[in-house]
Amino acid sequence: MQYKSTRNSKISITSAQAIKQGLSVEGGLFVPEELPVVTSEEIASFAGMDYRGRAYAILSKFLTDFTKEELENCINSAYTKAKFETDNIAPVYKLNDKEYILELWHGPTCAFKDMALQILPHLLTTSMKKTNEESEVVILVATSGDTGKAALEGFRDVRGTRIVVFYPENGVSEIQKLQMVTQEGDNVGVAAVAGNFDDAQNGVKKIFTDDEYKAQLAENGYKLSSANSINWGRLVPQIVYYFSAYADMLAGNEIKNGDKINIVVPTGNFGNILAAYYAKKMGLPVNKFICASNKNNVLTDFIKTGEYNKNRDFYTTISPSMDILISSNLERLLSDLFDGNDEEISKLMKALNTEGKYQVPEEIRAKISDLFYAGCADDDETMQAIKACQEEYGYVIDTHTAVAKSVYAEYAKSTGDKTKTVIASTASPFKFNQSVLIALNGYEFVTGKDEFTLLDELSDISGLDIPTSLADLKNKMRLFNVVCEKEQMSSVVGEFLDIN
Repeated sequence: MQYKSTRNSKISITSAQAIKQGLSVEGGLFVPEELPVVTSEEIASFAGMDYRGRAYAILSKFLTDFTKEELENCINSAYTKAKFETDNIAPVYKLNDKEYILELWHGPTCAFKDMALQILPHLLTTSMKKTNEESEVVILVATSGDTGKAALEGFRDVRGTRIVVFYPENGVSEIQKLQMVTQEGDNVGVAAVAGNFDDAQNGVKKIFTDDEYKAQLAENGYKLSSANSINWGRLVPQIVYYFSAYADMLAGNEIKNGDKINIVVPTGNFGNILAAYYAKKMGLPVNKFICASNKNNVLTDFIKTGEYNKNRDFYTTISPSMDILISSNLERLLSDLFDGNDEEISKLMKALNTEGKYQVPEEIRAKISDLFYAGCADDDETMQAIKACQEEYGYVIDTHTAVAKSVYAEYAKSTGDKTKTVIASTASPFKFNQSVLIALNGYEFVTGKDEFTLLDELSDISGLDIPTSLADLKNKMRLFNVVCEKEQMSSVVGEFLDIN
């Protein structure tokens, strides 16, 4: 299978080249020239497989230039019980007869990003070998919280790679910040950006499209790549867990093969829900995608009106991984809906860059609204969802999953749709312990308590063990304290690589 750019359909490269490169030279995102098909019979067979078997079945359809041995090595290195503390990797928890929670946070950093970022380093290093790449690859990451730590953990001490992560100085939870600034590894770098996530993301994109800077890196033996979901190698593993959730529901006799399900995803950058969309296009029976936003509801407005407009107030919320106004992966959806028309996509992205907004034609808006329902939940509604879920089911969810739960409740009430529904749970409640505990017991309960006392309190209330990776933060040293302006990000990378 070959890959093209959303902004230049004449490009045709292998999956290994797309994964190594990350972003196309003109700023477009790589997409497969066609989506593979998964038959109903294949889906039925997934019910008898473990997660690694399902991953091979899906990934082998996309990464056709990888040998069976290469791909199996990547999968078996990534999805282990030691890393995910469960053989199921991405288990499905039945909340009630209609709602099922897809737990995507059992990995080493307690967030759904582990599902892709545990395998991406293996895909990338394999791709480098396959393309005879001799340069050292520098991974640049902008994070709204979870991607950063998951990428750092995935790439730490991986030979032939360096990784630099930028996060918004005041836009992540304290636990997320601690996870990043205490990161160990000889090839890792971390810096805060004085701004929000979009500032960090735009800074990284600017570096990727700076030919002069890339030439300077090349002279010093370095090549840029990305671990954000703009990299196809980051996105494609996410398709797997939607098929896996359906297979688990089949195996548990919760549905019959061919029954449609709804999928609810709390999303800011649109990558996680895009993976579900690709799964549907491949053959997964999906009735409706429910796109859940927090107060930064740019996606909600877009799906409802067809206008994407980032010219709005930016809010810092208790679901910080969704505090995003530029949803990069939406470009891939639009490319598909425009039937790969690169000229149209280039126009839209140029308008977003120069005017901060674009409008899609009515026929495209109609297609989107037919596929997607969109809603948003503010912090109060998010808190209410956490408390209600715990009181009704004894099940504690994090702030991002609570956004999804709240928006789904709104969807079910307004439509009367009784289709069985999978809610993507994107983070452990322990990563956002303070907000979760405030939701459950009020502000006074957390006053004067440090992060680690809060972890203990949440463990007592939820009945869950504190994830080892979070408990261990208490004794780790802060190794990074760099804060930079977005204009200084390339200099920070240069200093880390010692080429300034």
